[in-house]
Order: sequence, then C-alpha cells, then structure tokens
Amino acid sequence: MEPGRSLRAGEGPAAGLAEAAGLAPVHGPALTVQLDDAPRENRRGPYPAGIPAPGPDDLVVHQQDVQAVVNALWAGGAEAMTIMDRRVTALTAVRCVGNTLLLHGEVFSPPFRITAIGGAAALHAALRDSPQIAIYQQYVAAYRLGYRVDEVADVRMPAYDGSLTLARPGNSAGRAD
Repeated sequence: MEPGRSLRAGEGPAAGLAEAAGLAPVHGPALTVQLDDAPRENRRGPYPAGIPAPGPDDLVVHQQDVQAVVNALWAGGAEAMTIMDRRVTALTAVRCVGNTLLLHGEVFSPPFRITAIGGAAALHAALRDSPQIAIYQQYVAAYRLGYRVDEVADVRMPAYDGSLTLARPGNSAGRAD
C-alpha cells in the first residue's frame, strides 16, 4: 500500500478488506461469553467431595482462559469479535496482569465479555469441543468461576479505531519513520 493511504479510506482494492480486518463496523447474530472470578462469598467453600482447597490462582480468570474462548470462537467460524466491547483485529493481544486484562492499552477487570458474530450452532460447538475450555469448566464446577454463554439476535460492533502502526526495531513507540 502506498504511503498515506489507509484501509479505512475504503478506496480501491482495500475497501473489501476493511470489514474482514476489523476496520469497518459490522452487525449480526452473535454469542457472548462471559468469564468471571469466583465470587468472594464462595471462596472459602465448601467444595465438592474430592476437590482440594484452592490456591488464589484457582479462583481467578487467567489470560489463557480468555484466549481459549477467543481461539474457540475463531475456530467456530466467528466473522468478527469484540472483547470488552473493543474490536479484535490481527493486532489484538490478550494480556492479563494479575486478574486484570490489558487490551489495546486499556485495563479491564472481570467479568470479561467476548462477543463473536457468527452462526450460533457452530460457535456453541466450538466452545463445547475446546479442550482448553473443558479445563476451565472443571474450575467452574469445582471453584464456582463464572462461565455464561448468551445468544444475541443482533449485535453491532464498532470498527477498530486504534493505531495500525507496528513497532519496529529502533522504533519502540510504534511511530512510522
């Protein structure tokens, strides 16, 4: 692409890519998955027979849990996605610091919401068939972490509006030279 041109401009061959790249608003039927830490009032038990007392890390949502949901939804044919109402693009990194999520430079606390536009049956199946989500479900059953999936008839997702410039060696601020 020539300097000064943008996928957002919606001109020429790039126009058709904007939606797929997350740079255009979209809407459609969706699933929303919500992950949450164990409620404080339930953290001391009692726990089901045979379940050991949890450590602090057993009671919170982790980066790999959020990433497992994101990966399963993409595998299930998601056409577009948001995390905490922020559009997911190829540049989106799921990063947790403690029990907070760092996403596009913003910090979010649980519950974490991931919404994906796509066919409900395929998205449900992908969540059900994910080995990583099966592990998370064990913690849901044992320690009461939150896991909820809702179907939404029509979700509107905004276009990604952050920087599209990648950091390069010698350019840690991500600015174009």
